Amino acid sequence: MTENAFVFDVAGAEQFEQLVVQNSLHKPVLVDFWAQWCAPCKVLMPLLEKITASYAGELLLAKVDCDVEQEIVARLGVQSLPTVVLFKDGKPLDGFTGAQSEADIRSMLAKHVAEPAAVEEDPVLAAQSLFDNDEFAKAEALLKELLSGDDQQPAALLLYARCLLERGALADAEAVINSVTDEAHRHAVASVRAQLTFLRQAAELPDMADLKTRLAKDGNDDEALLQLSVQQLARQNYEPALDNLLQLFIRNRDFAEGAAHKALLQVFELLGTEHPLVTLYRRRLYQALY
Repeated sequence: MTENAFVFDVAGAEQFEQLVVQNSLHKPVLVDFWAQWCAPCKVLMPLLEKITASYAGELLLAKVDCDVEQEIVARLGVQSLPTVVLFKDGKPLDGFTGAQSEADIRSMLAKHVAEPAAVEEDPVLAAQSLFDNDEFAKAEALLKELLSGDDQQPAALLLYARCLLERGALADAEAVINSVTDEAHRHAVASVRAQLTFLRQAAELPDMADLKTRLAKDGNDDEALLQLSVQQLARQNYEPALDNLLQLFIRNRDFAEGAAHKALLQVFELLGTEHPLVTLYRRRLYQALY
């Protein structure tokens, strides 16, 4: 159960009738159909929770675990995950399937739900939104202006470092990273530093095309597989990189003094414990270890 009072889990058809159908007679209710094994679901859910919170009680979010609530799934005809359905006035009114951007979800809601009252946006959150939408230059400019004053928030500094990394200013990024000494941000610092490490390593390696050619000739070329993984990590292609690192670890865990294992742990730190890829590959690594 989430701490947000406007977000709740639904257990059973009776609760669905009460919490979704009956509630929707008074306020719109988003229903998020998800499952533990569905990676896009885990990406979408926190976004839906954020959007719901912004409506300050004028929108509710009900979460339905499809592996458990088969009766509800059959009743609504849900065939793919994630599926999100908007209930209003006691009936399904709109919705979508698959992961969607925040802008697209808000656009759908705007047809049926009054927009939340405008509030002054936190500049760091605004910069994060720009960064998440690949508008790195705009995010950097906003953060540079913010950091020109006395407000040296660690979160702003670390996001600024990520912007510098995106345009290849590695030395400048390292200087910014080193300026964050607050112990409370130790994990965030380690995450950004891991990205810097992968970018520096990749700059010294053959390009991806050459490495793929080597692997096409010899699928057991451990050095090429490790170097390809680093190139993929530098480009933030995390899933194929994790696949390659795990393959190398299983095949030759001692190669290059355990480089595959070390790199896997660095990626876990970079992405964070809640990231669905970390959940998946940490489990696979554990299975390979034991």
